[in-house]
Amino acid sequence: MTEGEIPMRYLCLYKPNKPESTPPTQQEIATMGKLIEDMTKAGVLLATEGCQSSAKGARVRLANGKFAVTDGPFTEVKEVVGGFALIQAKSKEGAIEWTKRFLEVAGDGETEIRLLHEMSDFAP
Repeated sequence: MTEGEIPMRYLCLYKPNKPESTPPTQQEIATMGKLIEDMTKAGVLLATEGCQSSAKGARVRLANGKFAVTDGPFTEVKEVVGGFALIQAKSKEGAIEWTKRFLEVAGDGETEIRLLHEMSDFAP
């Protein structure tokens, strides 16, 4: 970020297009480490983590006052989140460009980018 720009925060949810819990190669780890370093130095990356297998997770839903809990694993690959990044960018276009760089390293899949609310969104 350059001085004077007001960054917006985006949550990026990565859904890989490969079997869940496929371990990365050493080369992929090194390449991702370099991208994380670049994003951190650029002031873009706030947090990032990969998710463990959905077999260790659950989905919790509330409908009509009743909770439903579904334990993993979740079989529909396109619905399984493989990891996330919390980034800040000056525009949605900037967030998209960083996400494209991430996908070039992570491989086939998709990333949903969501603008996060700031407290000022709710100011009187």
